[in-house]
Amino acid sequence: MQGPALQLLEDDVRELIRRRRLDPARDEVEVRSLIGEVLDDYDDRALIGGLVPLTDRGEAQRLLVEAVAGFGPLQAYLDDPTVEEIWINEPSKVFVARHGRSELTPTFLTEQQVHDLVERMLRSSGRRVDLSSPFVDAALPDGSRLHVTIPDITRRHWAVNIRKFVVAADDLSDLVRLGSLTEHAARFLEAAVVAGLNVLVAGGTQAGKTTLLNCLAAAIPPHERVVTCEEVFELKVNLRDVASMQCRQPSLEGTGEIPLRRLVKEALRMRPGRIIVGEVRQEESLDLLIALNSGLPGMATVHANSAREAVTKMCTLPLLAGPNVSSSFVVPTVAASVDLVVHLGLEPDGQRRVREIVALPGRVEGEVVEIADLFVRRDGRLVRAEGYPPHEERFVRAGYDLRALLGSA
Repeated sequence: MQGPALQLLEDDVRELIRRRRLDPARDEVEVRSLIGEVLDDYDDRALIGGLVPLTDRGEAQRLLVEAVAGFGPLQAYLDDPTVEEIWINEPSKVFVARHGRSELTPTFLTEQQVHDLVERMLRSSGRRVDLSSPFVDAALPDGSRLHVTIPDITRRHWAVNIRKFVVAADDLSDLVRLGSLTEHAARFLEAAVVAGLNVLVAGGTQAGKTTLLNCLAAAIPPHERVVTCEEVFELKVNLRDVASMQCRQPSLEGTGEIPLRRLVKEALRMRPGRIIVGEVRQEESLDLLIALNSGLPGMATVHANSAREAVTKMCTLPLLAGPNVSSSFVVPTVAASVDLVVHLGLEPDGQRRVREIVALPGRVEGEVVEIADLFVRRDGRLVRAEGYPPHEERFVRAGYDLRALLGSA
């Protein structure tokens, strides 16, 4: 439809929203009804003359809903189930990712449109971005994760990234169906979670770490109390007794910040049966290790290019907690606290697959944590290796025969 007509309609809709004191994010039904009224009025005036008739009323209604209740030109990509991620390098360069591959879209925005979209996206989270806080992480109402960086951190334009929460899998059986995991490995991982082993999920960006963590969490026995700690809410743990916490940015005065390390400490005071940390990046890894070493089962994700690198990273990140933390304490604590590492990656064909599952038997040799291969990928398939996980007695208590569960290599 014509640009001037659409702008006139949008102005009318926004004016009525202000008069009726509606919130487009919450009063969606009322806003859609209001848009219908505006379109009816426009059609009546077009019949009398002086206004260009609408060529496609349905398209006009869709564009108006996107403009006032959605996220404008980006809404179509947010609604598209094949789009995994959206990012804006500059107003004329809007990209999306499908099946792990990036595409430059034909969408052109103005600088003001980008700013307005970001402001609208941040409204529901209560977070902000300005010169004093040039970065922001926030969750959109649908669970997608928003990250924004503004000048002078960026060269000229606002850099916007939206990582969509695409629900492709709810449990380990879904990952088997999608080809990310074999049924044999899935049965073992489910048993390991039920038995209370501590699991570290490792991989690169967009490898599917959060999805796998959600699927592992689905195997947690329903009677357990779970406490989750995240930078921004991303985990979807569908259990009866779950307490979820996210970090908080500092105020304009620079006060009130709640970092992830504080959340991990507070989680231990909330009677957890199990703790889940969305991603360990800094000194909060020390508090997580101490919690796991005290007998509290838990899971977390970490950025790493292999299971071995994930273990190495867990041995070095806690050193950021302070000069009084030494590797002579951290390394054996990692060996004793982390039981399994599941490493997955994004393949060239866009498929996310588990590449290896390793166990930590608890032994250290020359400040190097020993690992044992449980499942490795050979000839494109995840197959059983020769290693065995620790704590066979936990599997027995949970009603599993570990030898029968794993089988021979």
